[in-house]
Amino acid sequence: MYCPTPFEEQRPEVLRQLIGAHPLATLIRQCPDGLVADHIPLLHVPTDHAGGQGQLIGHVARANPLWQVSPDEELLLVFQGPQAYISPNWYATKADGGKVVPTWNYAVVHVHATLSAVQEPEALLQILTQLTNRHESDQPHPWQVGDAPPEFTNKLLAHIVGVRLDIRRMQGKWKVSQNQPEVNRASVVSMLTGLGSETAATMAEMVLRR
Repeated sequence: MYCPTPFEEQRPEVLRQLIGAHPLATLIRQCPDGLVADHIPLLHVPTDHAGGQGQLIGHVARANPLWQVSPDEELLLVFQGPQAYISPNWYATKADGGKVVPTWNYAVVHVHATLSAVQEPEALLQILTQLTNRHESDQPHPWQVGDAPPEFTNKLLAHIVGVRLDIRRMQGKWKVSQNQPEVNRASVVSMLTGLGSETAATMAEMVLRR
């Protein structure tokens, strides 16, 4: 991905934080008929080997050929974080000659990884349990995999395959008004905050932190 130096984000903990907050990955691979994209919620988990960047785990339908890719094939996963349109009207320097244009602020993580399939029932159930526990954690009464009848769960397990993606490298891009003077960053934060939406507020915080 094209990423000018001011927009680079390389800190692993920051990249993992975005993945955790926006876990729906767009997974892109090259097939004989061209590029194919799948959309899969994934969970980052650490690995034991030194220097490792961890794994992403999830599952797909057994009918999806994704799980049959070669273990050496590198896949591209895109995690899209907060994003917002930035109007030139929001820049304080607009009054100084009008030399401002619209842009789009966003944060995104690209992950390059290889995939291995998980078909053994106990290991697959463990993946489902980890995913469920993560995404049910903010519920008043979290649902658990064990709440469903075992025969029902076992029947469904036959129709899915787990995936483990070993991360080879990650690249982050935080385009959040770093290229603007301080007076414009302040006015962008003010306008985003005034929109009153959670996404705009998150972007405003990103602009402040940069």
